[in-house]
Amino acid sequence: MARTLKFKNDDHSLWMDRVTRNLLESGLLKEAIEKWSVTGLISSLTDFGYAIKSSPVYDAAILRKIREIVTGENLFFEVVLEDLRQAAGLFQPIYQQTEGVDGWVSLEIPPLSFHDPDRTFAAVKDLYGRARRPNLMIAIPGIRENLALIEKAIFNGIPVNVTYLFSTDQYLAAAEAYLCGIERRMAADLGPNVGSIASMYISRWDASVTYQVPEELQNRLGITVAECVYKAYRQLLESPRWKAARKAGARAQRLLWSGPLLDVQQIPNRLNAKTLTAPFTVSSLSRDSLPAMAVESDFGAKMPMDGGDCEVVLARFAKAGIDLTSLAARLQQEEIDSFVKVWIEIMAALASKCAELMTGRNTATADH
Repeated sequence: MARTLKFKNDDHSLWMDRVTRNLLESGLLKEAIEKWSVTGLISSLTDFGYAIKSSPVYDAAILRKIREIVTGENLFFEVVLEDLRQAAGLFQPIYQQTEGVDGWVSLEIPPLSFHDPDRTFAAVKDLYGRARRPNLMIAIPGIRENLALIEKAIFNGIPVNVTYLFSTDQYLAAAEAYLCGIERRMAADLGPNVGSIASMYISRWDASVTYQVPEELQNRLGITVAECVYKAYRQLLESPRWKAARKAGARAQRLLWSGPLLDVQQIPNRLNAKTLTAPFTVSSLSRDSLPAMAVESDFGAKMPMDGGDCEVVLARFAKAGIDLTSLAARLQQEEIDSFVKVWIEIMAALASKCAELMTGRNTATADH
C-alpha cells in the first residue's frame, strides 16, 4: 500500500497541483487517485495556457469553439471547463464519501480584474455557474480588496479557494471573510456548509531572505511561518465562534500548503511535504513527486498545534532586520503581478493559436 495513505489516515490530504487534457486522457489523474490517495486538484491557468500554446492537444476543441463563435477569455474557459468537469467527475465519489471535506477541484479566475471587486465577483459567479459541478471551487486571491468579495461568494454558496496567502495576518483576514460569510448564511437560515480552503504560499519566504540573515536562520523562515499560521488555525478551530458555526453544520476552512517547492526530493532542508504534515490540512504536490512520497517511510513529527518555538524564531528574523509584514505584502503583490503578466501572454498565445487554426482550416477548404 502506498505510504501516501498515511497522510489520509492522519487527517492530512494530498491534492495534485497540475492538470491538463493529456493527464486526463492518459488516465494519470485517475491513477493518482487510486494509487496515491490523491483527494483533490488545484488547477493552474498557466499550465492550461502553456499546453494550448505548445501542443496540439486542445486544437480540435479550440477550432470547435471558434465555429461556435466563441472567442477570447470565453473560449479559453470553455476549453478549460471541459477538463475540470471531467476531473470533478473523478473526484465526485470522494466528495460524497467525505461529505465535502475532500474531492474538490479548484479553478482560477482571470487576474485582470483582481482590484475590481464587482468585476471579480461577476467572474466568480459566471465561472461557478458554467462549471455545473458542486465539487468545483473558485480560486480568489486573498488581497485586501477581495476580502468582502470572498465573504459575498461564501454567502452566495460559492465554494472558495483563497489564494496568495503568505502570513498569519493574511490567513486570519481570509478566515474572517469566510466565517463572516458563513455567519451571514446562518442568520439568513441558509445552509452553512460551504466549502473553502486557504492556500498558504510559504516556499518563497526562504529564497527572499537568503542573503539577508545569518547562517543559523537559513532555510528556517518558511517552516516557521507555516507553524505560526497553523497555530492560528488551530486556535480558530477551538474558538467559541467557530464551534457555534460547526454546531450549525458548517465545515472548517482547511489550510492548504501550496507552491512548487514542496516536493521532498527538490528541497533537502526543513521545508518540504513531510515537515508540513498536520491534521486538518492539505498539501498540494505535482504528479511527478507523488511516487517519491509513496515510498517515503519517515514522515517525522507532526507540526505542533501550539506553533512550537515559532514566535521566538520570528523574533530572531525581526532582530536580523527582516520586516515580515512588509515582506509578506511584497511577496503577495509579486505573485499577483506575475500572474497578470502570464495571463496577458496566455491570451496572446490563444489569439495566435486561433489565427493559426483558422488559416489552416481556410487553406484546407481552398485546397479541397
